[in-house]
Amino acid sequence: MNLRFWRRGAGAAPDRGAAPPVAADPLPTTSSPPRVAFILMGCGGAAAAAFGLWAVRGIAAPVLLALVLTICAHPIRAVLERIRVPRGAATVIAMLLVFALLAAFAAALVIALAQFTTLIPEYTPQLQQIGANIGAWLSGLGIDAASAETIVSGLEPSNLLDFAAGLLGGVTGIVFGLVVILTLVMLMAMDGAYLPALLDQMRPRRPDLVGAFAGFATSVRRYMIAATGLGVLQSTLNWIALAVLQVPAAFLWALLSFICSFIPNVGYFIAIIPPAVFGFLAGGWPTGIAVIVVYGIINVIVQSIVQPLLVANVVALNQTLTFASVLFWAVILGPVGALLAVPLTLLVRTILIDADPRARLWRPLTGDIDEAKELIEARDADRKATRVARKEERQRRAKPL
Repeated sequence: MNLRFWRRGAGAAPDRGAAPPVAADPLPTTSSPPRVAFILMGCGGAAAAAFGLWAVRGIAAPVLLALVLTICAHPIRAVLERIRVPRGAATVIAMLLVFALLAAFAAALVIALAQFTTLIPEYTPQLQQIGANIGAWLSGLGIDAASAETIVSGLEPSNLLDFAAGLLGGVTGIVFGLVVILTLVMLMAMDGAYLPALLDQMRPRRPDLVGAFAGFATSVRRYMIAATGLGVLQSTLNWIALAVLQVPAAFLWALLSFICSFIPNVGYFIAIIPPAVFGFLAGGWPTGIAVIVVYGIINVIVQSIVQPLLVANVVALNQTLTFASVLFWAVILGPVGALLAVPLTLLVRTILIDADPRARLWRPLTGDIDEAKELIEARDADRKATRVARKEERQRRAKPL
């Protein structure tokens, strides 16, 4: 019954002469924003963060590289502290080890580039002939001369020498970058000495966050150790094969294959082009084809079979996400982003998914096989139970009364 009058008491009669009051508007009900609003806000925030990283990539790239190196060197300091080495001395030893590895890698890169600059003049006529043949072939396809010249200009010996000289001329920049990275590693290592105590203090209040970042550090170490081991194996086999085939600058191409081994799925295609070209220049088609076949056997097994399985098992990332992460981080941070694609993707997953218990249901989509298996087994069990129940129901209905 709709009462359209004011009550003056529990049993008061209505005032016949008074005008009925105007019904008040109902109170507004609060409702959560639609899901599409959260999706759009999330996409906008992700785009803003990506653009911000791209804008400061000159700073973000060395900082993130130093972070990964510090995480990888932390167990060394922990081992030294367990054998009663003072904390300060353990930190210095770990930093010196990181610096020695970076300095050795930079020296090997400079030596390899110097070898490349002395190699180019020996094959200038062959490179010019290859460029002329490619230009004639492109012209036969209907491509104008200007476009064909632009395409084959990369094979000009002068351009290759300018490229190598530019890299060698950037030794000052390489040294400056090493100094910046070493400084960051030193500061992070000093600050990291107090990190375990801080995490222990934070664990009772934010156990999920502490557990997520501890898992991130463990996954990064496992991935870097496994990727480095596979890279050393792959580059050593490539070096031996190129030396047997008498391909010039075998050490340079082996070093290139080691660097590219940290780039999942894509690194193989980058590493195979220079040795195949110089194998063709040195020994003709037989040597060039042999390089492609040998590289194909070694690198396809390591990078296309072993490494994806390793990434899936060690860090629980599926192959699609791994490949997409290489492209994404290469655009955002350049070459360093391509090399650190997997650790950076793990960091994003740690912040967005692992640290939030409500978001962990998305973890199987990123490649967590164990949790995905549990969900699949639960789904199969439910489907089996449903089929059994339906079968029993049909049998019950089929029985005569």
